[in-house]
Amino acid sequence: MDDTSIFSANNHLDYSIEDIVLKYSKRGMNILQQYLDENYCLHAAQKILALKRGNVLLTTGFCVSGKAETDGPPGTILLAHALEKLDFHPVIITDEICRNLFEPEHLQVEYVSTYADEAAYEKILSTYDPVCLISIERCGRNKKEDYANMRGISIADQTAQIDLMFELAGKKGILTIGIGDGGNEIGMGNLKDVIEEKLGLNPCTVTVDELIIATVSNWGAYALAAYLAVLQHKSLLLSYRELSGYLEHIVSLGCIDGVTKKSEPSVDGFPPDIEREILGTLYLISSAAS
Repeated sequence: MDDTSIFSANNHLDYSIEDIVLKYSKRGMNILQQYLDENYCLHAAQKILALKRGNVLLTTGFCVSGKAETDGPPGTILLAHALEKLDFHPVIITDEICRNLFEPEHLQVEYVSTYADEAAYEKILSTYDPVCLISIERCGRNKKEDYANMRGISIADQTAQIDLMFELAGKKGILTIGIGDGGNEIGMGNLKDVIEEKLGLNPCTVTVDELIIATVSNWGAYALAAYLAVLQHKSLLLSYRELSGYLEHIVSLGCIDGVTKKSEPSVDGFPPDIEREILGTLYLISSAAS
C-alpha cells in the first residue's frame, strides 16, 4: 500500500484510523461504533497532547486460564514508548499475572496485590501524581460487582481491582482513557446500557473520560499512538518486526492467546498476518505524516 492510497491530495486521511482497527470485528464493536463519536480515537489523542508533561499510568493484564493473555501487553508497550517520545513518563500498574513482561522494555512497573484496596490505589495516585490513566484490555467490575471473562466466569480472585484507581482518578479530574474490545473492560461503562441491550452481555460499569473500542484492544492502543504521531508529525510506532519479537517473548514467558488458549504468538485468535496488516497500515500512515 502506498501513501496515495492513505492520504488524499489535501493530506487528510481518506479513511479513518477508527475504521482500520474495527476491521474484522467479531464481537459487536462495529455495533458500538454507532454510539460513539466517529473520531473517538482522535479526540483521545488530542486530549493527551493538551496535557502538561508528566506521569501517565497505564494498566493491562487480563487473566485467561490463570495466565495473562497476549492482548494488552503489546499495545501497552507500544503506547508507552510513544508517550516517552512525547516527553511523558509512562508507569505500568499491573498485577502478578504480568510479572516480567515489561522489564525487558526498560519501562517502570509497579505490581499491586490482588487484594489491594482503595487506600492502596489512593497511595499510587498520590505517589505518581499522574496527568492521565490509560487502560488497555483490563477487566472492570460489572453490574454484579464481579470481574468476569467473556464467558461470564468470575476471575475476581485473579484480578486486582485496578478499576478502583480509575474511579478515584475520575473524581480528582485526572484524564482517564479505556481501551477495550468486548464489553467487560475498564471504560465500557460508558456504553453499558447499549452493550447489555445490543450485545446481550453483562458489561463493565466503570466509566472513563474517553473510550476507545477496537476489534482487538492492542489495535486500539496502536490507533491512539498513530493519531499522536499524525498530530505531532513524529514517528512514534514500533514496527511489526519489533512488536512481533516482543509478542514471541511474552509467549515464551507463559502468555496465551485469549481465544485459542494456546501458548502461541497470536492475539484473540487472529494469526500474525492480520496483526501485520493492521499495524503495518497504521505504521505507514504515521510515518507518512511525520
